[in-house]
Amino acid sequence: MSAKSTATGANAVGTDDAYNPYLAHRYPNSQAAKPVNGNDPLHGLIPRRVTATQAVNIMDGEINPFTKKPLSPNYKKILEGRKKLPVFAQIQDFYDLYSKNQIIVMIGETGSGKTTQIPQFCVYSDLPHTKGKMIACTQPRRVAAMSVAQRVAAEMDVELGKQVGYTIRFEDMTEAGTTFLKYMTDGMLLREAMNDPTLSRYSTVILDEAHERTLATDILMGLLKEIARNRADLKIIVMSATLDALKFQKYFGSPEKPAPLLKVPGRTFAVETFYTQEPEPDYVEAAIRTALMIHHAEEPGDILLFLTGEEEIEDACRRIRAEAEDLERQHPDTVGPLNCVPLYASLPPREQQKIFQQAPGPKTPDGPPGRKCVVSTNIAETSLTIDGIVYVVDPGFVKSKIYNPRIRVESLLVAPISKASAQQRAGRAGRTRPGKCFRLYTEKDFMKELEEQTYPEILRSNLANTVLELMKLGVKDLVHFDYMDAPAPETIMRALELLNYLAALDDEGNLTEMGRIMAEFPLDPQMSKMLIISPEFKCSNEMLTLSAMLSVPNVWLRPNNQRKEADIAKAALAVPGGDHLSLVNVYNNYIENKYDSQWAWNNFLAVRALQQAENVRNQVQRLMERFDLDLVSTSDERKFWQNIQKALVCGYFMQVAHKEGEKNNYLTVKDNQVVALHPSCGLDATPEWVLFNEFVLTTRPFIRTVTEVKVDWLLEYAGEYFDIKTFVDGETKRALQRAVAKKTGVPYLETRPSTGKRSRDGSETPSEARRKKDRKGK
Repeated sequence: MSAKSTATGANAVGTDDAYNPYLAHRYPNSQAAKPVNGNDPLHGLIPRRVTATQAVNIMDGEINPFTKKPLSPNYKKILEGRKKLPVFAQIQDFYDLYSKNQIIVMIGETGSGKTTQIPQFCVYSDLPHTKGKMIACTQPRRVAAMSVAQRVAAEMDVELGKQVGYTIRFEDMTEAGTTFLKYMTDGMLLREAMNDPTLSRYSTVILDEAHERTLATDILMGLLKEIARNRADLKIIVMSATLDALKFQKYFGSPEKPAPLLKVPGRTFAVETFYTQEPEPDYVEAAIRTALMIHHAEEPGDILLFLTGEEEIEDACRRIRAEAEDLERQHPDTVGPLNCVPLYASLPPREQQKIFQQAPGPKTPDGPPGRKCVVSTNIAETSLTIDGIVYVVDPGFVKSKIYNPRIRVESLLVAPISKASAQQRAGRAGRTRPGKCFRLYTEKDFMKELEEQTYPEILRSNLANTVLELMKLGVKDLVHFDYMDAPAPETIMRALELLNYLAALDDEGNLTEMGRIMAEFPLDPQMSKMLIISPEFKCSNEMLTLSAMLSVPNVWLRPNNQRKEADIAKAALAVPGGDHLSLVNVYNNYIENKYDSQWAWNNFLAVRALQQAENVRNQVQRLMERFDLDLVSTSDERKFWQNIQKALVCGYFMQVAHKEGEKNNYLTVKDNQVVALHPSCGLDATPEWVLFNEFVLTTRPFIRTVTEVKVDWLLEYAGEYFDIKTFVDGETKRALQRAVAKKTGVPYLETRPSTGKRSRDGSETPSEARRKKDRKGK
């Protein structure tokens, strides 16, 4: 029987209050909350009225309040360290604000302990487990959600995945009914909101690292602001290391009455900053040189070196290891061993944990001590705190996503960081003792060229996925949604156009049944559409594999010293029709070879990426089964690859290019961008029509992961998009006209803009036709 139905007539007026788990202490006869045992350490606590003294007394006790087991010696040791964190000194200030306000904005400098401690403080005050609720703490990055959850589980002396867990894309480390503190990526909480628009499972939501202004965080802020109006019981905490506090306070409050602010100082020592005299022509080379100079000449202490991506980081690690060994051999009395560790988002969790290992000791009793060098993307800027870092090398760049709605191109470009990011990076050097930050750019560039804050992702991203999620959330008026920074209307229009062509939205802008299913897949809308229709082409098994392979890092390895061998191995596994087909073939061969890592190594394939693909495939397969999408393949070898190509067209028909001119150039359909096939492309010819997965801007515009398609498929499966009337005059339009004429049997009369004369043979130029006529006349 529910608590609501047991309310007696005497307190009928307060029925709703008794039913509300947060007011349950006023109604002892109500069954809304689980009874608390008299011997329970939490006995006598009133939810959201807890004081710092009460919370700290429970922490100092002998019994774990969540497992009811004795606390371990390790817990006591960790607790001593926790009490030294700056945030711990302000626990009562936090509880005062938390008890009296629905929304709090909090600034805690890097190293203050906010990410690990504030959610725990909330647990002791909110007591979510007594009402079957949870506390959510969002992180912009998967690696942060996993490592912080692991740390907090150890601090609370519970098993990871039980009382404390995490949820990231394709991995759920929680237990229903047991987990009450959940770390998750902001994107995962957004996906949960699609099926639970009021986030009813949560009593407190903490948005961490809000200054990063990721797409999901910005949308979540708008949603939470709306939910807060309808759910007085929901507490919201917005945390950040460096953010424009007043902007956030006004957004969550009002200009007259901003949301309350709690400031926590960081545990930082002085950091000495050095700049270069002149701009560095090659920042990677300069970064490696600086790291080795520190290792050779500076006092003991670990190094944190920032680079922009996986390839750059792995290459730098190889070179630093090799050169550090040479230094050690040449100067055994002054240079100790160096352990160089990479860190980036797609690195497996076990590898990521190596950054927390101690630096190597001296090789001989009297020898110089070793040091650790972590080479990382901007993950290590705020999300993770690595103890022992004394030296920071900052080249001043980051890889960021830029979207141009005019030409529908999203590119990952290396761009300068903001001043806020530069300060964050420098702060990493002062965690354990005074440190040094080596900025590989001039002081003038820092003062005049760098932006103050990081540009919000919502202003530079393709919003197709976001619009689909908002539509599923029931947000119809996308232009007037309460964004902190509203995106350009053109970006929203492009997203609506794509979703309409994919049949996710109807012509009135309403979500279709196809759109509802697409929104459930944690994939790009094009990929979701391709998967959903693949059973019709009898290739859903293969499309499932392809979606997994496209969701993980590049599987092809090409070491600098073995490029020729790697290219031969790639050619042996390549399928002539295109790169998408080759990826399916690689995965199938990996399965046939029983997941053998040695086989993968011999064929220059990244084992980690293949293992990730297997995991992603299993997760997406469960989603397909949930929607009764048949998993089928064709036994007809002639149609096997062709079916995959046709299914690809149904999803990615807006990413097609047509061959133009003599130099193997291509022109993207409708957007008319001149592009070339990327050097990594495995096509053995240059077909007339190709479909591509991504547009890459390096030395020039390239299209990467490319597969041949037939014009007949474009007309058959994407006829609305390839409607000839919507094309401007040019080679692409004429090629489509020829294809339509051939299909319908109606002679095609071609008009060339240069002469205005017509030729019945579409393959001849007007001048060729004229020469032929002249020859006949003679």
